[in-house]
Amino acid sequence: MPEDLRTVEWTGSALRLLDQTALPDRVAYLDAGTVDALVDAVRRLVVRGAPALGVAGAFGVALALREAGGDRAAFEAGAARVRAARPTAVNLAAGVDRVLPLAAEGEDAVVAAAQALLEEDVRGNRAIGAFGADWILARTGDRPVRVLTHCNAGALATAGWGTALGVVRELHARARVGMVYADETRPLLQGSRLTAWELQRAGVPFRVQADSAAAGTIMGGLVDVAVIGADRIAANGDTANKVGSLGVALACAAAGIPLVVAAPWSTVDLATPGGDGIPIELRAEEELLGPGVAPAGARAHNPAFDVTPARLVSALVTESGVLEVSAGTTPARAR
Repeated sequence: MPEDLRTVEWTGSALRLLDQTALPDRVAYLDAGTVDALVDAVRRLVVRGAPALGVAGAFGVALALREAGGDRAAFEAGAARVRAARPTAVNLAAGVDRVLPLAAEGEDAVVAAAQALLEEDVRGNRAIGAFGADWILARTGDRPVRVLTHCNAGALATAGWGTALGVVRELHARARVGMVYADETRPLLQGSRLTAWELQRAGVPFRVQADSAAAGTIMGGLVDVAVIGADRIAANGDTANKVGSLGVALACAAAGIPLVVAAPWSTVDLATPGGDGIPIELRAEEELLGPGVAPAGARAHNPAFDVTPARLVSALVTESGVLEVSAGTTPARAR
């Protein structure tokens, strides 16, 4: 993604969001100047991706402060609404919690802390990219690497550069990408709409594929490594990511290739012991139903995420380095 396009930016009176629902057809922005507007943007996936949600949550506290006009109860209610807008993504709550203690110092202090979080995220993403590329190349050798991605964990999902896609971008900068297979990612097509958009603009060779093709692509020997992001990582290394990630992990294990999870440390939730404690958001049934798609009266099961057990995660890459999770180094032991 061009460096001049910012996913999240404070204008002085509102939070300017790159509207990801408009991509790939057009680049558009939405100015969220109220808590209601921000919560709606989060739920509609105008802004999405764990790190970007963390930054948006931090700026959301500033919006709640301004809107409350000194009413403490109203402020706390507004901040709580921002915090709870997407239950699976722990970064949203973490972003809110990080700046909440500064609320007593006023809006400027909160905005400064949120801006610091944004800049920290960009630096961290660059480090994730470098650590991840080093780890992958140490196992694949000095040759072009074929990568599979699922959903979008690029610059659009962060304050800049990307996590999982940041690793791909670093590999590309080192002339080590042979091909990227980008899963379309059901039901809202973040892979084909967003990841493909970023890869195209970065000049990275790629092919979009149906989610149901991923296992065959992996088992067919077309992939050297799968790199995905995460919305929450439990203390034991279990990882929640966009639905379909578990299938990718199972195929990688069967094929004997690495599954790499790339995410900032803020995505690790040490208060949640294992994946069975991660809340899984259910999205509207209508996303999967409709005329010509399903018979009238049909019901849908539409989880937004699934959980990959730690034993299937080869490596967790954070801005601090690489943890080889399936080998027994879990986030809880490493901290």
